[in-house]
Amino acid sequence: MTLPTPIPSEEVRKDGRRLRTEESRRRVVNALLECVREGEFDPSAEAIAQRAGVGLRTVFRLFKDKDGLFQQMSEVVLARIADLANAPMQGETWRERLDDLMGRRFSAYEQVMPYRRAAVAHAHHSHVVRTNNEAMRQHMRRNLSAVLPQEVRSDHSLFEALELVLSIEAWIGLRIDQRLEPSRARAAVRRATSALLASQS
Repeated sequence: MTLPTPIPSEEVRKDGRRLRTEESRRRVVNALLECVREGEFDPSAEAIAQRAGVGLRTVFRLFKDKDGLFQQMSEVVLARIADLANAPMQGETWRERLDDLMGRRFSAYEQVMPYRRAAVAHAHHSHVVRTNNEAMRQHMRRNLSAVLPQEVRSDHSLFEALELVLSIEAWIGLRIDQRLEPSRARAAVRRATSALLASQS
């Protein structure tokens, strides 16, 4: 019988440190997510460390600044809605595919709304957040364009109006500023979309 080669003790120590570092990183990011979900859009490093159960120096060792932490938060949030965002649109006609797109956006918006509000609050002093916000806007614009027929895409004012109505900013306005329940917010967006497209075949 051949015995397994023992793992050098130094490698064991390195693996242990790496696992502890990954666990600490996970706890810090989850702490930020919890703070944001509860409405604290720009929590202090001290508040994050306390909620994560780690030392303040650990937070600064893992993330050089808030940009790095918010970048990690964005990646976690986007991973949560990846299936909604990336699956092909369902429907035989462009209107059916647009309806599918709206349903997916409504579901995604409900999940990411607090994190989007935090990103907007943080964007004025964060190049990373501004870049992420613009990348997401462009991605959603391309998705909308992909389901619409040429006659709608070529009507620039109509397309821009649709992009606005179907944006997360409009959803936040309905849900937070106008205090609508999700069902009423969905109905409002669908009605506005139908009104904009009333003249289209």
